Amino acid sequence: MIDALVEYAVTCPWCWESFDVLIDVTAGDQGYIEDCSVCCHPVELAIRVDTDAAPAVEAQRAQ
Repeated sequence: MIDALVEYAVTCPWCWESFDVLIDVTAGDQGYIEDCSVCCHPVELAIRVDTDAAPAVEAQRAQ
């Protein structure tokens, strides 16, 4: 059985600190904006989920 929520460490493109996000791997590919928990700047996340439910996350600055 695959866990629906996976914790993933993201590096903030503003402050370069790492923070964790929860990803629902049952939702497939997705994108959203989440504030960095360290510096509070908006981070745009592009999430791709492969057939093994392993996420790949790209983080970039959101304006």
